[in-house]
Amino acid sequence: MKQNLKRKEANLRPLKIIMSGGGTGGHIFPAIAIANAIKLLRPDTEFLFVGAQGKMEMEKVPSAGYKIEGLWIAGFQRKFTLSNLVFPFKVISSLLKAKKILNTFKPDMVIGTGGYASGPMLRVACNSGILTLIQEQNSYAGITNKILSKKVNKICVAFEGMEKFFPKEKIIVTGNPVRQDVVIIENKRDKGIEQFALSSTKKTILVIGGSQGARSINESISNCLETFEKNNIQLIWQTGGAFFETAKVAVEKYKDKGIKAFDFIQKMDYAYAVADIVISRAGASSVSELCLVKKPCILIPLPTAAEDHQTKNAMSLVSKNAAILIKDNEVREKLSSESVRLINNTAKCNELTENIGKMAYNNSAMVIAKEVLDLIENKINSVYIN
Repeated sequence: MKQNLKRKEANLRPLKIIMSGGGTGGHIFPAIAIANAIKLLRPDTEFLFVGAQGKMEMEKVPSAGYKIEGLWIAGFQRKFTLSNLVFPFKVISSLLKAKKILNTFKPDMVIGTGGYASGPMLRVACNSGILTLIQEQNSYAGITNKILSKKVNKICVAFEGMEKFFPKEKIIVTGNPVRQDVVIIENKRDKGIEQFALSSTKKTILVIGGSQGARSINESISNCLETFEKNNIQLIWQTGGAFFETAKVAVEKYKDKGIKAFDFIQKMDYAYAVADIVISRAGASSVSELCLVKKPCILIPLPTAAEDHQTKNAMSLVSKNAAILIKDNEVREKLSSESVRLINNTAKCNELTENIGKMAYNNSAMVIAKEVLDLIENKINSVYIN
């Protein structure tokens, strides 16, 4: 009786969870989404984020309302650089600080979403017997997660077929956590047309190279403007900051034709709602959003992405006739004709819409949150049962 009471008290006490990941939005925003979902289920949970010093998570996480600590860590360059000489010292420093964070914070679980800081934090947690979970966003697993997979308790993945990288018994297919406000687009088309000052009778292309833009895509779109105007096509073009001034000059003479350039789009739900087709890189978060909004898309993978994972993300859709792929080195010659051809082919657009929608995973963050809480509860119960 007393033992059952202690077990109940342990299950009801506030939980402590470390979220580790960063470097890019594709690692940071899933971590924040998972934390937010856990908070909905267990509002008293205390979180500590662990990122890499000097990376964007050190700004984005506090703005989302969470505490963060930074490790002195960075990636190992594949070509020789002076920064590689200090890499071993950064690893040792990060492992020592990760151990100190664990001893001080005493978490119930450590969750890794990828990025430089995730490796040391998860490694120390595994070696300390703390519950661990990996959330792998891409269809091709990175080397750090492949190594860690042998020791972590659970691996949440976004794509089928990940048993070629991870132990099958540890895998749960959850999809990628995305910003829910971005993918809820029902009944928002009229607001989107008003937001971007577009015509309701013309078709619209949305271009998203990522928040920082994509040079090859931007340069190609710049060369497509006259073709779009002649074909009565509107354009919502997110350029990123570096290309925005160039794009602003390029669209000036088409400003009354519904061809608009933006350095960053705040209301992505409105942009998705208006778009008839989308041109995008193939990062994991972008692919997951496109599946959820069910938009016909042309994917142009970033060729320099680690392990060429963007091409593999794109091919997971292309192999199921759910997207069209253009290689980055062919984008300048093919993008204009392919985008016009697709937007004017209603049957093909409908086919892509149906197929990409089948690959969507809804409420991924909540599915992962429930898995996290189940793992913690099971561990607590096993302590008192045994």
